Amino acid sequence: MTISEILEVYKHVAVVGVSEKRGKPSHSVTKYLIHAGYTIYPVNPNLHSIFGIPCHPSLLEIPAEKRNLIEIVDIFRKPEDVEPIVDQAIEIGAKVIWMQLGITNDAASDKAKEAGLEVIQNRCIAVEHNLLTGR
Repeated sequence: MTISEILEVYKHVAVVGVSEKRGKPSHSVTKYLIHAGYTIYPVNPNLHSIFGIPCHPSLLEIPAEKRNLIEIVDIFRKPEDVEPIVDQAIEIGAKVIWMQLGITNDAASDKAKEAGLEVIQNRCIAVEHNLLTGR
């Protein structure tokens, strides 16, 4: 699938590493995705909620009825922290691993691809969406 197809077809996004700090990219990207009409599932073990949405400590700790809807796992974590997130994304049946700008992990990417997931590395989902829609 192309980035355009991913962003048009999939509307349920888990944001792993979301921050409540306004200056952090994960904060502004999450806010952007909400305003663009995506359903967001925030993941951060140190937050209770963000933008009025409950946060969860990990993908596996999202309630099953919500976890099963997640299509894109958008990762805001250090490259060395990505592989366990990919393992969880595979386990919950996600369709896409999206590593934000500055994040690449080839071993995790290979693992995700072998499991049938699409992988985007080193790209900002909000920038890509904006380029496609002009929002």
